[in-house]
Amino acid sequence: MSIFNDFIKSGDWKGEKHVPVINCPDTFSKDEVTEVSLSIGDAIAHPNTPEHYIAWFKLFFIPEGGKNIIELADAKFSAHGETNSFSEPKAVVGVKLPSSGKLVALSYCNIHGLWENSKDVVVK
Repeated sequence: MSIFNDFIKSGDWKGEKHVPVINCPDTFSKDEVTEVSLSIGDAIAHPNTPEHYIAWFKLFFIPEGGKNIIELADAKFSAHGETNSFSEPKAVVGVKLPSSGKLVALSYCNIHGLWENSKDVVVK
């Protein structure tokens, strides 16, 4: 059993403000770049204050039938109130996928830890 299983939380992003939202088409065209956007708090706003913030996102791909997970992107949000400047937790990534599979996003809240979400995608 993975130690991470005890620490990664999940839920419906419409009812939980920490779950990363994956926005992209359900179907990708083979060998074409497709935009995938990640955000947080689309339905319920997440605070973005010096005391409570989202520090980063990671986006992974698990190919159908694959044995390994592939890290596609890493977005870090570094400004958390310094001189009243804030990085908003949003990212857009262009990805080219070789096959159908599952996109998996992780977000990290400095108070509430790791959160995940996933989305199945088909490559034609």
